[in-house]
Amino acid sequence: MNAAQTYDLVVYGGTPGGLACAIRAAREGLSGLLVTHTPHLGGMLTSGLCVWDTIHEGRRAPIYDELRAAILEHYRETYGETSEQYRAAVPGAVSHSNGNFEPRVAQAMVEKLVAAEPSIHVVRQHIPSAVSTDDRALCSVTFKEFSGAATFDVSAAIFADCSYEGDLMALAGEPYAVGRESRAAFNEPHAGRIFMTYQQEQQDPESQRLLTLQRALKLRQLPGHYGVIETEGSGRGDDLVQAYNWRTMLTADPDNRVPLPPAPAVPGVDLTKLDRPWDFEFLPNQKFRINRPQLLERQTEYVEGDWAARQRVMDEHWNAFLGIVHAMQNDPALKPADRERWQSYGLPKDEFADNGHRPYEIYARETRRLSGRYVFTEHDALLAPGLERTPVHGDSIAATEWPIDIHACTDQREGHSLQEGKTILYLETFPGQLSLRTILPPRLDNLLVPVCCSCTHVGWGTIRLEPTWMNIGESAGQLAAFAVKAKTPPARVDADRLQRHLTKSGVMLSYFSDVPVTGDDGWEAAMNYFGTKGFFAEYAARPRELLTVETGTIWAEASAALLAGKLEPMAVAKRIFAAGKSGAPMNLNAFRRVLPPELAARFPTGEQALARGRACQWLFESLPA
Repeated sequence: MNAAQTYDLVVYGGTPGGLACAIRAAREGLSGLLVTHTPHLGGMLTSGLCVWDTIHEGRRAPIYDELRAAILEHYRETYGETSEQYRAAVPGAVSHSNGNFEPRVAQAMVEKLVAAEPSIHVVRQHIPSAVSTDDRALCSVTFKEFSGAATFDVSAAIFADCSYEGDLMALAGEPYAVGRESRAAFNEPHAGRIFMTYQQEQQDPESQRLLTLQRALKLRQLPGHYGVIETEGSGRGDDLVQAYNWRTMLTADPDNRVPLPPAPAVPGVDLTKLDRPWDFEFLPNQKFRINRPQLLERQTEYVEGDWAARQRVMDEHWNAFLGIVHAMQNDPALKPADRERWQSYGLPKDEFADNGHRPYEIYARETRRLSGRYVFTEHDALLAPGLERTPVHGDSIAATEWPIDIHACTDQREGHSLQEGKTILYLETFPGQLSLRTILPPRLDNLLVPVCCSCTHVGWGTIRLEPTWMNIGESAGQLAAFAVKAKTPPARVDADRLQRHLTKSGVMLSYFSDVPVTGDDGWEAAMNYFGTKGFFAEYAARPRELLTVETGTIWAEASAALLAGKLEPMAVAKRIFAAGKSGAPMNLNAFRRVLPPELAARFPTGEQALARGRACQWLFESLPA
């Protein structure tokens, strides 16, 4: 590269969120630079994750949808619909079996997507080393070779930190959090030090109500209910983050297997006390993905460390993985058949061949978290008081849906079934909305942080998944495009205008159990949009049911407030909930009469009964440009 380059958008981080951000901006006409610290793009998708962590099987954002479909189509075209490979790749019926893939396939599809955008310039194996700022703008970033001394400077209208580590955000001096907040900090029931244990299905009325609402969501149902055990120190905050480990694979295929290298001892680690990788998830081509072991309390150094310190952490975790597999191959306590099975396993030689068959990135489940203009907390993933849905955000740019699922932070058990810090809220978590303000730092108006976004440790538990990050990243890329074309910082872009465009483009801002993000009915974008304005107090939008007089009147008054810039979405949602679902139907002309004049003038006329979906569609189309 030249000594200095200028782009519309510079994205640091080749993660799925970074890819979605850069590709969307490029498709909207922006020139972009995509910088990654590894030799390859794709983050955890190409470093051993091997599964789409989502309990929503439908569409959620075009680039995510496109990549997922491309991977599945690869297996269908290459091996055929009746092949073992294709059957292993397609989503199963339950739990985590929601689409499996090999890293090498994900990498090929990722590289193809990026190569199709000639306006994206990619620089690999570089990290940010210095920044320059002026007033409220990040002006330029100096990038340094990952394993060398050469540097280059780049300036841009907008920068996006899409790394897992938040290094650019930190280098730019933006505030961030590390570790666990106390319960008192945000009044979160599951914050801070915590022990949970598995419980049988609860029969109390509230648990049964939650269970009924969960089953109506039409999301994958994950099994089990977990309760909190109060101990001394419960709820105390600290600087600990959840466990890391390598997400990698084994295979018994003799034609595609290399022996595991020797496993150096990890000082201070007793392999006999680590979780063993008994459970296998089947992948195409006779591979199994592994999600253990975890080294607890040894990952904290990674968060704030330089890359030399991070390398030590990664090496310790890799050696622990090798050690645990070697131990199982030679453990006399195992049945001979089990030992023989483990002895047949090796590393797939067609994966990570340029890195000693070791993934390029460790699964750093939690690092820094931006302290942004809004902090997403546990409450944003729980049912809001007075509603049958989570809090409504009028500036939502993405939806969350994965249950709050936090891995252990310490190795303490104290006789309990789960290690300290392990937090599983399958029953309590509901789909949430992510405010635009969570990706906006407080100081710099032209820096976006879609991955290490603004949230608490517990709130992070429902955000930290690649499909969600791709949802957020694509919205951030569209925001960048709006900002560049308007010659204004992204922090000053009108959120409502952005939302209208996103919903028309098929980006999920609101989850509904009965309305997809895209479809042929015509009301999908409108209901997705009005889901951020408080028009729905639950997850069933009921588009084909007739609009009632009570609901229609509230929608009309909310529309007037929206036009006046005075809308309070949560207040609207609570009025909707209080109005109930029954009531006299409202026909088209009656609805038109209560609308603000500027909307009524654009609305069709007629005496026919009005379905809720059609009312939203026509209302959406009547909004002024």
